[in-house]
Amino acid sequence: MPSIARSPEVGEPLGPLPKRFAAFIRPELPSLLNEIRAEVTRAYPVYGRLLNGPSGDAIRQGVELALVTFVDRVADPGRRSEARDELLRRFGRVEAYEGRDLHTLQGAYRLGARITLRRAKTLGRQHNLSPTLVLSFADALFAYVDELEAVTREGYAEVRERAASEVSALRRRLLHLILAAPPLPRTTVTELAEAAAWELPARCTLVALRPPVADRIQAALDEDVLVDLDMPQPHLLVPGNLTPQRLAMIRKALSGTRAVLGLTVPLGQAADSVRWARRVLQFVDDGVIPNAPLIACEDHLTTLWLLSDHALVEHLAARELAPLDGLPPSRRGRLIETLRVHISTRAPAEQVGEMLGVHAQTVRYRLRTLDSHLGDRLADPEHRFALEVALRALHLRGHDGSR
Repeated sequence: MPSIARSPEVGEPLGPLPKRFAAFIRPELPSLLNEIRAEVTRAYPVYGRLLNGPSGDAIRQGVELALVTFVDRVADPGRRSEARDELLRRFGRVEAYEGRDLHTLQGAYRLGARITLRRAKTLGRQHNLSPTLVLSFADALFAYVDELEAVTREGYAEVRERAASEVSALRRRLLHLILAAPPLPRTTVTELAEAAAWELPARCTLVALRPPVADRIQAALDEDVLVDLDMPQPHLLVPGNLTPQRLAMIRKALSGTRAVLGLTVPLGQAADSVRWARRVLQFVDDGVIPNAPLIACEDHLTTLWLLSDHALVEHLAARELAPLDGLPPSRRGRLIETLRVHISTRAPAEQVGEMLGVHAQTVRYRLRTLDSHLGDRLADPEHRFALEVALRALHLRGHDGSR
């Protein structure tokens, strides 16, 4: 406790409290404690419940020790207070466990200080103490209350930090379970969600990130977003539908980070959503899809489908284009590119020529050549569709068809 008090009017030191003041206040402690308990529980009923509960004795001991330590400090300013500090930290822990902020306890501390000051003024009149002395007592008393609050805050912060760390670990584990393959029983996921204080959504959106990611990202996300930024493939799970507000939050939090939004899916399909998002992220790296600050899988579903199995696309293309295998590679490539544009656009030779940068007559010649080699395949709907799929996929991958 500071032994030097300051006048709130002039801001100058009033001088130390005389040690003899402890002798005036000490006999008042038993009745003062009863008065403080009565008024505090009247003003803050929650503490009446706690005083009558299993922690009641510890609370009463803590209040008494806080008052006794103040009086002891008046008599001996250098006196230490380890026992009091530990009890005050316990008060802070109780507030955190009970889910209250510290305003209620701080209010109780200050109410107790006002009651104590009221008693001190009464003693001042009884013993003809100077107003300056009583003012010094008030200043020292409220400085002491500031000290009580600071020590209590240590215990409160300890629990809150530990709880936040534990919840974060539980939620990371929950994210792993949601994405597990094969999917785990819903009861297992539900139990962990309850422990992590996270409400299971009907639908969700996964977001794949390209590392490295900034530490600031998690703090900028909504509290209910599940996060794992330490994995080689960092990702997020955004519960619920992707509203404009959610999307704005994601854009702001991920500013400067390459990311892909997966599809919004039922929770049981979350692993598919993140898998698709990672595929699109790879397509961006490969140059198949143009880069952008935030890319949505929703805009590239056809690409995802066409490139879902490279080996299968190669096999399909080889089968459908087999009649052209005997041609020189350069000629084969020109024919295949012409066929791709013709099939995908259904445009006349003049427009196909404009797209390819060649004369319409050249296009007609190539189409006749293709018809002579592929004839029946171009007329058959199933083979024509297979050709279009294969050619679109090869084009997306940057192949010129010469193979």
